[in-house]
Amino acid sequence: MYRIYTRTGDKGTTALFGGSRIDKDDIRVNAYGTVDELISQLGVCYASTRLTELRQDLHTIQKTLFVLGAELASDEKGLARLTQTISPEDIQALEQLIDRNMTQSGPLKEFVIPGKNLASAQLHVARTLARRLERLLIAMDRTLTLRDELKRYINRLSDALFSMARIEETTPDVCA
Repeated sequence: MYRIYTRTGDKGTTALFGGSRIDKDDIRVNAYGTVDELISQLGVCYASTRLTELRQDLHTIQKTLFVLGAELASDEKGLARLTQTISPEDIQALEQLIDRNMTQSGPLKEFVIPGKNLASAQLHVARTLARRLERLLIAMDRTLTLRDELKRYINRLSDALFSMARIEETTPDVCA
């Protein structure tokens, strides 16, 4: 039977991809841990929505966030071994998603208060996790230089999640 525990972190450190060890309360661990939270929350969003296109978009975003998380969890040696990183095309894909969704949902006429339905409320929770991750990346960038694509992707992601929540809020219920 495969064991999931290694006991290597029992003293409060964890390994980065590449082999170096850092404290578990390091901002880098906080950042890629928040990526993990966001991926999980997007799974809740995926399970909550009835809209096929949103499900596809959410799954794509989850896969891209694994790429982003891997970059955050890598030391210099690990970064050199990564075969995929966040690209300008990933950012452009989010911008296209935002434009499509905002065109479909129409102009905002008032502040959006989360909770019109479960799926939109879950997307708003994911949006706030993306904003927290963005704040962590900005703070992290002060001591570890991050690629601009990481910060740009997360900034667009929170907007994309807002636009997806708007789709959930404005799409008529198919059972109504």
